[in-house]
Amino acid sequence: MFRLFLAAAPAALLAFSSASAEPVAYEFDRSHTVVSASWDHQGYSRQSLQFTDYDGTLDLDLETPANSTVDITFNLISGLWAGAGQDAFIGHLNSGDFFDTALTPTAHFVGTGFETEDGETGVMTGDLTMNGQTHPVSLDVTLNNAGETRDGRSKLGFTATGMLVRSQWDMGYAVPYVSDEIDLFISTEMEVPAPAE
Repeated sequence: MFRLFLAAAPAALLAFSSASAEPVAYEFDRSHTVVSASWDHQGYSRQSLQFTDYDGTLDLDLETPANSTVDITFNLISGLWAGAGQDAFIGHLNSGDFFDTALTPTAHFVGTGFETEDGETGVMTGDLTMNGQTHPVSLDVTLNNAGETRDGRSKLGFTATGMLVRSQWDMGYAVPYVSDEIDLFISTEMEVPAPAE
């Protein structure tokens, strides 16, 4: 999908890339990022969970988009939030019925490919590892905006949606009463980090 970035990225970023011929690293702006999952609960409602503790980068290669990489690690022990007063539910999610964080405290997503047809939307493919299992995941990605921070660093904003089947990761507890299909939603702003002082 990164042909889109070639057209939309700021001139300053293009100049930097041409001069360095190296991928440009972006980091999450945590104050403007939401990573969430939602599911059907017995047909009565849709429930959701946010992943709040994560670390990762997008290394964007403007000259050869296929060389761009995404790598994100989620801390599941302290990084699950389902709303106030949900400690018992979070404890259940951390148990062997779901994430089994005593054995696998993190989840890890690594991008494996990017494709676009119109230069404005695209599909990101990657491998998601959690609960000791690794399976492919596809995300539909839209670049919302490309610009600069107040101090002139390149900034990108995008939205991604996808779906996974949780039983593939040995998390089939309560299926089919609680849906096996989990909808994923990511809305994020990413920035080139400020130079180290």
